[in-house]
Amino acid sequence: MLLNSLHRGLAVLKFQSHNSESGIPDWKLLKQIAMLFGESQTHGRQKNRMMKNSIVLVFCAFLVGGCAMSQRVVPERFVQDQFAIGFWVDPPLDNRASERYREIAEANFTTVIGGFGATTPEAVKKQLDLCQKNHLKALVSLPGYRQGAQYGASALEAVRESDKFPDHPACWGFLTKDEPVASEFADLAFITAHLRKTRPGRLTYINLFPNYANMAQLGAPNYDEHVRRFVAEVTPDVLSMDHYPMMSPHGDGRSGYCENLQSMRDSSLQAGIPFWNFFNTMPFGPHYDPTEAQLRWQIYTSLAYGAKGILYFCYQTPPPGVEFPRGGAIITVEGRRTRHYEQAKRINACLKNMGDTLMKLTSTGVYRVPRQSNSRQILSDTPIRAITDGDYLIGTFRHEDGRRAILINNYDFSYTEWPTVTFDVPDDKVMEIDQQTGKEVPAIDDSPAVPGLQLSLDSGAGRLFLLPPR
Repeated sequence: MLLNSLHRGLAVLKFQSHNSESGIPDWKLLKQIAMLFGESQTHGRQKNRMMKNSIVLVFCAFLVGGCAMSQRVVPERFVQDQFAIGFWVDPPLDNRASERYREIAEANFTTVIGGFGATTPEAVKKQLDLCQKNHLKALVSLPGYRQGAQYGASALEAVRESDKFPDHPACWGFLTKDEPVASEFADLAFITAHLRKTRPGRLTYINLFPNYANMAQLGAPNYDEHVRRFVAEVTPDVLSMDHYPMMSPHGDGRSGYCENLQSMRDSSLQAGIPFWNFFNTMPFGPHYDPTEAQLRWQIYTSLAYGAKGILYFCYQTPPPGVEFPRGGAIITVEGRRTRHYEQAKRINACLKNMGDTLMKLTSTGVYRVPRQSNSRQILSDTPIRAITDGDYLIGTFRHEDGRRAILINNYDFSYTEWPTVTFDVPDDKVMEIDQQTGKEVPAIDDSPAVPGLQLSLDSGAGRLFLLPPR
């Protein structure tokens, strides 16, 4: 009888919870359910006392837990739910804005970072509407939040003015500071805590210096200490930095790029948060205008270190001046597409297709395999048992379902590679993420007439494989 009463009570409770606006049963209903339990007390009072007490305790636990679960809970902290493909310098919100934002989406970007084309609350509202229309997420720039990041609690009045800005489904978060020095971390901690309270679930976006910044810029004795202090004092939800490696006939700065990514990787794993990074897309200062292969190299290298977001510098060409006299970003100042538009569109399509899988991976190692090196020794802790001589960067990962993942990159941005790879499982157990569809397919052998698994790697490109757990 007691069990029957319990079942009846739970049925009533479930029905009422699903049919109330709040999802919480009212106290009158609870009283009715209590009366149902009272019916059972006339039968086997002594025999069922212990059983009844236990079931009532379980019922109460269910009631409390069920009521709590029925509420729509918004996380206080930002949780990244999709791979970020974004850029610096958003286009102006002029009479061509609808066309420009459609172009952004057609180039397979997923994220718009504001601060240039949209700088006022009115412009930000228009930007968000355009992002929503084109299925884009936005990190917008509001004046009060920028002041809060710069002046801390002393700018509270301006911060509260930005708090009045209405929430918007396309808003992923707020750009608050680019390249802060360590002395600004306290103010950044203030605005981060404030936004977690007033804008729960939104990202307070802050971008850090690269590792070639000097001590005066960092405000710390070295780069790793700068990042460590930032994570400890600001408690960000995403790490981000910009690094533009030299790739010219006169200089190769790629090793410094990898070292910077290693710092981001280590700090993000320790803090349990993702990291993103900016890379170079245009000529400026001593930097050459990158080729499509050099764009690929920067992006796939970031992926090998576990990046969950890649950011182009720049999308709209900044106004001509001392630093950017040649232009040459993805679109010109006038809005004309450069060759980088179609290049980015092709690369971003592959990234979007891999994105769901990339978001499920946790980095377990990164291995540089130069030409004529002992690849067996370098890769002894990886699922790769052998790989023919070449120039590679290899990232290893753990999939959330327990499988292992390997990203094999061609480190050379001038020549293709065509390695023969032997994994620690039979070839028919190896799956690959098809970059044209995003689907898992059996690993593609590019030379089936040649013994072993043959992989064709374009210059600067990579391929992502999934293996059973060990």
